[in-house]
Amino acid sequence: LSPDIRKVGPARQTESRRPRAVIENERELANHKAGRVASRHSCCKQITWAYIRQIRTKNARNKLDHLPAPLLPKTDLTPLSIVLDMVATVQKPAPAFKSTAVIDGTFKDISLADYLGHWYALEFCIRYMRTHRLFISRLHALPQNLSALTSAVSDFTFVCPTEILAFNDALAQFQEIDTVVLGVSTDSHFSHLAWATQPRKQGGLGPDLKLPLIADKSLQISREYGVLIEEEGVALRGLFIIDPKGTLRQITVNDLPVGRSVDETIRLVKAFQFTDKYGEVCPANWHEGSKTIKADPKGSLEYFSTTGPAETNGDSRKRARLN
Repeated sequence: LSPDIRKVGPARQTESRRPRAVIENERELANHKAGRVASRHSCCKQITWAYIRQIRTKNARNKLDHLPAPLLPKTDLTPLSIVLDMVATVQKPAPAFKSTAVIDGTFKDISLADYLGHWYALEFCIRYMRTHRLFISRLHALPQNLSALTSAVSDFTFVCPTEILAFNDALAQFQEIDTVVLGVSTDSHFSHLAWATQPRKQGGLGPDLKLPLIADKSLQISREYGVLIEEEGVALRGLFIIDPKGTLRQITVNDLPVGRSVDETIRLVKAFQFTDKYGEVCPANWHEGSKTIKADPKGSLEYFSTTGPAETNGDSRKRARLN
């Protein structure tokens, strides 16, 4: 035996037989309970420990609790790979959700499955300032004074309403390409209703809002899509494009100070629709009507042999597509 094992006895031997992934999970869980790390991966750890507790309980009943901690269901899993399995990933199914949304001034329960068969863009927004919550708490007690209360609410965030209104004003363009736009925020549906009734000139969204606003009060949707800032309880400016089969095709995540582009979102949706329909790929700065590339070594030469410098340096002029 090594000096270390002779020194500490059986406990050291038991520790050495335990899988590294289990040991790292224990350490990270202890750190999380002590508040030393963010809880972004807590759901993954809970799944892991639910399995471990189940096996340990079974061992205790059979008087086998002296055995080392069990292996995970997949022995090649590490804490990082467990986390990656839970985060939204391009080419993988988009995380499912179900929540209450504000649509045309009313509350409605919607889910991801409701929009299968259509393209849709999922837009994550920042919640409102804390002073806004004071008015929302009064809203529950005095629903008949909704107009008066919401007219006093002016502490909304600054960039998010410009994004939502820009997407809302472009809904007709999205409908032309069979695309649904959904907004998600980490506040309640009551907050969304108050925000929707606030006039635009006062930082609200106005009564003509048609874009559905989904309440993510539990933070679960933002967490599963990987945009949640755990310490603050707010979501980064994430944009997710999902195809009719429910597969995630594109992810854009901005830091809080900078908004997203409606035109770029429409361009990306059209590009994915084109590639799915024709099987060709879209080069940089592609726009509808521009040249595309055949996805094979010989066919691609047709594009490169006819494309000059002006067509590869960011020029966005419309060109005829190669047949």
